[in-house]
Amino acid sequence: MSDRKYTIAQYQPKLDRVLRPLLDSAGFDLDFKLVEAEPAHPDFENPDITVQFSGPDEDLLLGNKAELLLALEHITMECLGVPNEDHSRISFDCNDYRALRIEELRLSAGAAAEKVKRTGSPFFFNPMNSRERRVIHWALRGETTLRSESAGAGPHRQVVVYPAGMASVQPPPPPPPPRRDGPGRFDRRPGGRGGDRPRGRGFR
Repeated sequence: MSDRKYTIAQYQPKLDRVLRPLLDSAGFDLDFKLVEAEPAHPDFENPDITVQFSGPDEDLLLGNKAELLLALEHITMECLGVPNEDHSRISFDCNDYRALRIEELRLSAGAAAEKVKRTGSPFFFNPMNSRERRVIHWALRGETTLRSESAGAGPHRQVVVYPAGMASVQPPPPPPPPRRDGPGRFDRRPGGRGGDRPRGRGFR
């Protein structure tokens, strides 16, 4: 397509230089290829290039709502110097996760809308990244009796859905990080795990 800002010819060698050493140094058994993107949901995401992963470690990429896949995408974009506003033009994907996740978010937005209409109370989504928040906002754009906004900061930023006339409220505070009694020790509060943190490979 003539309006593509990022092309495979331009970014294949750059991604080979950055992403391949990153995967190898982390010990991931994964391959990747670049394809011209054909988004299933162009209203929500319209990338120029998709980096498609495959290999025995696919499950690691997609665990915990694709946390590792998204982290690799962010790190790679930073290493390549891609401006923040263009990060969505190069999309990382594995087993069609992005399209499936968008459909899941659309369904969640619809369910949240129905709950707010039924109860008259705001609905707080779990924290999510900016792309996923955009899907929720876009899915609710036609609602006349509801409104959505983002609240919170950093990794705790989330979407809140309100009845149209309700004032904004503060979202619940994020949970505190686990306490530790000192180097190498878990929290010893009542009910905590206590004891020395295991040492060895994988722990620092």
